[in-house]
Amino acid sequence: MTNSNGSQPVQVRSKDLSFWQRTYIPEIVKGMALTMSQIFKPKFTRQYPEERFNPQPSYRGRPVLVEEEGVERCVACGLCARVCPALAIEVQASETELVKERYPVKFEINMLRCIFCGFCEEACPEEAIIMSDEYELVFTNPEQAIYGKDKLLMSADRLRTRLEFLRQAR
Repeated sequence: MTNSNGSQPVQVRSKDLSFWQRTYIPEIVKGMALTMSQIFKPKFTRQYPEERFNPQPSYRGRPVLVEEEGVERCVACGLCARVCPALAIEVQASETELVKERYPVKFEINMLRCIFCGFCEEACPEEAIIMSDEYELVFTNPEQAIYGKDKLLMSADRLRTRLEFLRQAR
């Protein structure tokens, strides 16, 4: 809307705040009521080393490379490295005489940089890199956090539930 002279826009409120709304007291009371209702609910604590967490198939754990019959699925297209917002993935490709023609000579993920977003999994045309259900990552120095193909390769049988979940989601 504009003024009667047609120059300045006028902001019109559909509803002005009442006195109580301006003091925020009703919102504070609602917040305190929510807090009090949560206090009396039963609590649970998972005794971690003894009692393991079994994640759902939708869980995004550490990224891994899928290995089938002793060969990784990766064709070293580099899409995962390009889509990674944290720049945690490095791929170097080479030619081969096999059916798939290309394979990664070097495939590294810096787990200190990885933010577990799953973009690499979504970008991969071969379902070669997926987010596993592993959540235990322990490093004593930064060099241990750089996972090469030796630490990333995991059999397709081990990742069956995640692969089935991804196929249903697409």
